[in-house]
Amino acid sequence: MIVRLIAVTLLGWMLGFAWFAMFLPQPLDGRQTDAIVVLTGGAGRIDRGLALLQEGAAKRMLISGVDRSVRPVELAAEYKTRLSLFTCCITLGREAIDTRSNAIETARWLERRDYKSVRLITTDWHMRRSALELRQALPGRINLVYDAVPSRPSLTILVREYNKYLARRVAALFGI
Repeated sequence: MIVRLIAVTLLGWMLGFAWFAMFLPQPLDGRQTDAIVVLTGGAGRIDRGLALLQEGAAKRMLISGVDRSVRPVELAAEYKTRLSLFTCCITLGREAIDTRSNAIETARWLERRDYKSVRLITTDWHMRRSALELRQALPGRINLVYDAVPSRPSLTILVREYNKYLARRVAALFGI
């Protein structure tokens, strides 16, 4: 009986992992949202957010998880963007240290501004867990759309992220 339970659990994990790895979230079209939220930590994320903001896909952008020592002028220079864009339209979130605190920081930022829709930008392999965390932190009235930055994750990254995703799903079931 125990062997069957272990075998069924292992089979479920493997099938779930296959789904997770084969059907990574994709980039979104240029549809309009009130805000853009970019989670730091992966290549192409901030570039994607800046491009969309400059195209007028949103009014404002939050970059969540920025180190306290980073200044807007440094980011503007690094991403070859005018400083005035950072002054008018970009907030640097400095409170988050992980995905869960990204979600809390984002929810607070959105609530203060009374936005109704937000585009979440993160790497494709990170999107499901990020979206799960953000959905738990956001009030139901905010429409969340996913805009994944394509990547080529290693098997190790995918396994680690899938296990984190499962752990957060289980924790959410228990209200943690």
